[in-house]
Amino acid sequence: MSRRPFPLNAVYAFIVTARHLNLTHAAKELCITQGAVSRKIAALENWLGFALFDRHARGLRLTPQGSSLLPVMKSNFEQMVQAAEQASKTHAAVRLKAPTCAMRWLVPKLVALEQARPDLHVALTTTLDHNSQLDNFDAAILYGAPISGSFRLFDEELTPVIAASLQPESPLLVEDLSRFTLLHPTADGRDWQLWLSQQQTRVTARRNQHFDTMDLAISAAIQGFGVTVADVTLIEADLAMKRLIAPFNATVKTGAVYSLVQRPSADAPPQLSELVAWLVS
Repeated sequence: MSRRPFPLNAVYAFIVTARHLNLTHAAKELCITQGAVSRKIAALENWLGFALFDRHARGLRLTPQGSSLLPVMKSNFEQMVQAAEQASKTHAAVRLKAPTCAMRWLVPKLVALEQARPDLHVALTTTLDHNSQLDNFDAAILYGAPISGSFRLFDEELTPVIAASLQPESPLLVEDLSRFTLLHPTADGRDWQLWLSQQQTRVTARRNQHFDTMDLAISAAIQGFGVTVADVTLIEADLAMKRLIAPFNATVKTGAVYSLVQRPSADAPPQLSELVAWLVS
């Protein structure tokens, strides 16, 4: 058996050339020169010890040996490519897009997943966009109206929260909110309006401060800037660690939900299903 190195890089050139039976067309598909294609074919023929093509004025014709070898070479080459693609998918990162407002809920889950499965890498991209198009992502967390066919992670449910340093000794009444700066997660103040309307109370705040995202409003509240309304799921850890206090039992659902959409499994890395199961649970 020959110990000469097998010219593996010439196999694909042989397969492409056999399909076109034209060196010019093969060179165009391979993005190399016609001379480079000829040299690759010659190297493979030299290793095999017989010609793969007959050259004639109108192009190329496979020799009997070339015709016999082509199906085997093509089948084995495709198997090699498929195996490489599968291995690449197995070790590929799962690309996840999520809105910044979900980070307080999402990041602890991803940290726990990394500790449980260090070989599963999630490439996280944050965005202010709630577009349901996946584009170049394998999965996306979306905020807004429920989406058909998606996984429903949790409903948005609001309640006021305040830093422990601002909490008075006596129980806080709704009317007492007028003594504080109201922090608004939105520019239009609709979240506070929704909660206050449920309490059938009007409050004139000493000062109002608006933020672009709920996460920013929550961070400001933790630092004692004022009182904000926040989603009860997003602030679970902050309440547990006493970074924030929820002085009222009343909550209100906004009708918005956090949903998870994913790419079809045929087009996604195998680990996507595990990430989805982890987040949904």
